[in-house]
Amino acid sequence: MNDASTNDAGTNDVRPSRFDTLAIHAGQHPDPSTGDAIPAIHVTSTYAQDGIGNLRGGYEYSRGGNPTRTALEEQLAAIEGGAHGVSFASGLAAEDALLRAVVAPGDHVLVPNDVYGGTHRLVRTVHGKAGVAHTTVDTSDLDAVRAAVRPETKILWVETPSNPLMKISDIPALAQLAHDNGLLLVVDNTFASPALQRPLDLGADVVVHSTTKYLGGHSDVVGGAVVLRDGADELAEQVRYVQFAAGAVSSPFDAFLTTRGIKTLAVRMQRHSENAQTLAERLVHHPAVGRVLYPGLPDHPGHKVAAHQMSRFGGMISLDLAGGEAAARTFAESTRVFLLAESLGGVESLVNYPSEMTHASVRGTEAEVPPSIVRLSVGLEDVTDLLEDVEQALSRL
Repeated sequence: MNDASTNDAGTNDVRPSRFDTLAIHAGQHPDPSTGDAIPAIHVTSTYAQDGIGNLRGGYEYSRGGNPTRTALEEQLAAIEGGAHGVSFASGLAAEDALLRAVVAPGDHVLVPNDVYGGTHRLVRTVHGKAGVAHTTVDTSDLDAVRAAVRPETKILWVETPSNPLMKISDIPALAQLAHDNGLLLVVDNTFASPALQRPLDLGADVVVHSTTKYLGGHSDVVGGAVVLRDGADELAEQVRYVQFAAGAVSSPFDAFLTTRGIKTLAVRMQRHSENAQTLAERLVHHPAVGRVLYPGLPDHPGHKVAAHQMSRFGGMISLDLAGGEAAARTFAESTRVFLLAESLGGVESLVNYPSEMTHASVRGTEAEVPPSIVRLSVGLEDVTDLLEDVEQALSRL
């Protein structure tokens, strides 16, 4: 007997439980009148009511709810193993809504010292102006995290793998630490995606995503998500209230594109990981490369933890170039297959210079990225072409 549960005896309505199947079917109910296999894109802004307050399916106005967004939110919750999925117009909108729902003036947030620049900026400047304090800490160091907790701390925020230095943090250990201190453990799972890592299963309370990245997967949509564990009903209601009240919702078409991307997530992450592993192993001894930052390498400081909590090691690699800033800039501007661009997680390979691009806003802070770092989002192209491109760019240094 397989481990997929079923409905009442005598029916053939199988409820899938395995990731690859959930990614394709969760929230994707065929249209009852036409049998459409792909749910319609509901572009309406408003909904006819059968009498004042008598709503059809609970829909009133598309800022408050839309069937296409609902389908995506069911899908998001299912693939992360959560009870509540909430979809937003961007990853930062998702993070902002969560912060608004949890922290107030006088509260304190712990964030990684290698956190995405936009997250650091949001916490430091937007919520900082509202009276929320923060401390940056190396979340791969449990003693450092423990020492940084204050009586007013509300959230322990974690990225693993981190952006862009690819640090690995032990989610179960951090969950225990957080809960012992009454903190909410939030894990940004953008780099790994739930195809490779499910933080809620490892003890986290909340997962956040830039769905722009691997979940969308095709560099054609911007979005974000908050997924909450079972039992977090009250917090989920608060996040949904902020979603409705502040209005940073994903549009119907953006929700549709994200749903379509998720359906191929499992097979894409397999290829991303295989290509990245090949590149990392080839580059680790290259004379122009000081360090290859990739958790799939056995000598990576977080390799053992990553191997325990991830099924593969993902498609992101950072290179610390031996020639410093000049070499990093030259490399980033010399690739031909890897496009010089911000973002990550699409089918095409990208190269990014974090110090001047994605992490420019954290220069001069504890989260500043060394200028010798370049970040590679390894795509789905033929790996031989990717190797040749990286090697020709390194030959210019």
